[in-house]
Amino acid sequence: MSMNQSVLICDQVAPILNDILQKNGLKITYEPEITPDQIKEKIGNFDIVVVRSRTKITKEMIDKANKCKIIARVGVGLDNIDVGAAKTKGIRVINAVEGAMNAVAELVLGLMLSLAREIPRADREIRNGKWLKKELMGTELSGKYLGIVGLGNIGKKLAKHARALNMNIIGYDVIPIPEDFSRDVGLIKADLDTLISSADYISFHIPFTESTHHLVNSQLLAKMKKNACLINTSRGEIIDENALYDALKEGKIAGAALDVFESEPATGNKLATLSNVICTPHIGAQTKEAQALAANVIAEKIIMILRGIL
Repeated sequence: MSMNQSVLICDQVAPILNDILQKNGLKITYEPEITPDQIKEKIGNFDIVVVRSRTKITKEMIDKANKCKIIARVGVGLDNIDVGAAKTKGIRVINAVEGAMNAVAELVLGLMLSLAREIPRADREIRNGKWLKKELMGTELSGKYLGIVGLGNIGKKLAKHARALNMNIIGYDVIPIPEDFSRDVGLIKADLDTLISSADYISFHIPFTESTHHLVNSQLLAKMKKNACLINTSRGEIIDENALYDALKEGKIAGAALDVFESEPATGNKLATLSNVICTPHIGAQTKEAQALAANVIAEKIIMILRGIL
């Protein structure tokens, strides 16, 4: 494949991506605010299309992508790309799972600590002139059971971080979990029901598919311990938000921390009105290091594909 290729970058990406591609002779068109209609109009002129999470690449766009050989996502999930349509048209779809691992795992730790010590409330109330020292009786993560649903790259990284905090790790995945990893972190393998009913904190690291849609529903929430907390940094659609709202409002579970939502931007989401919920605006991979790493990984993968190595 020739290195004389044209690239359309549809979202804001770390500059290293442009640098690497340009150094290798690729022609870059950088349009981080491009609209869906503009993509449909222009996509036929490009060999490679690069997106993050803002841009959705639909079948309608792919049908017009007659030159396109690669669609690259500078991130983990591919649910904003019609992978089936791309495959039918012979277009390679690539992502950068390596980029977000540490950033997302660290965010989960931050969210767990925030739930355990009510850090957002403590900050908010002191700004409002209230000194809630006696009320803010927290708990420690050390010795607690962390259930990780999905032991892919991010789930594994989280397990290692949490083990360093002396947490006990319970793991569930539909894919077999490697024995050497389980030994390294002292992982307790369990079925989903056992994990849900045993863990003090439950963190989800699974893709959004037909089978995971509303996996977290009223039946699953009813199996959680009353003092347990739920964390979701994967995909908002895996949670039935109405069921979660009811469980939190009625005190059936202790708390939740959410970085992703069924509909984003999630401004006006009723879960944000609850005092036992911590919300962040889909910032799991939003670190300088993660974005630079993901951009670097994608640039290298594109070059390797063009050279016939990957």
